[in-house]
Amino acid sequence: MRVEHVTAAAESFTCNAYLALGDRTVLVDAGAMDGVADVVAEHTDGLDAVVLTHQHGDHVEALDEVVAAFDPAVYAYAEHPHRTDALDGGDTLLIGDETFEAVYTPGHADDHLAFVSATTLFSGDVVVHDDGAFDYGSFGRTDMAGQSREALVESIERLLDRMPADVEHMYAGHGATYHGDVRDVVETALTRAEKREPKYPEE
Repeated sequence: MRVEHVTAAAESFTCNAYLALGDRTVLVDAGAMDGVADVVAEHTDGLDAVVLTHQHGDHVEALDEVVAAFDPAVYAYAEHPHRTDALDGGDTLLIGDETFEAVYTPGHADDHLAFVSATTLFSGDVVVHDDGAFDYGSFGRTDMAGQSREALVESIERLLDRMPADVEHMYAGHGATYHGDVRDVVETALTRAEKREPKYPEE
């Protein structure tokens, strides 16, 4: 499965949006970059689906543009005007060439899902590799209204329970992609989150 980071050239704040190419062409999150549909079109003539990890603005602002350009199915946990298919924890879907399980992972957002296959994790914001707070194994912030560190810790534990041992590709909502022992990155994030200390000094 080939994965393209379609918001890599963004000049304003956005999440990482990933285009998975294969048997089923799927965009994981739409991001908030103007022109993201044009970048997608550089890699494919058609888009089968958009899958949302959650609906914070930096993940969905460009969804209108993407839907107008490609008219894909839109999968999400929570209701959205463009949602065509509801997803819940335990559901499976084809992304690229692989079957992924949706894992319900609230804490950073009430509607958060991560997606895991035998080899790959699309983690959204529940766990990231590096994000300025930590260089190896970080986690989504939980200091804003409606967020919960307790729920996030439980979500990371749930993700570890559902993750095969040899997942080696991690595509997170922020920071760099990671290829290697993804389970170790997630376990490191869990250890840090369990300390209940502020992620950022100003929290």
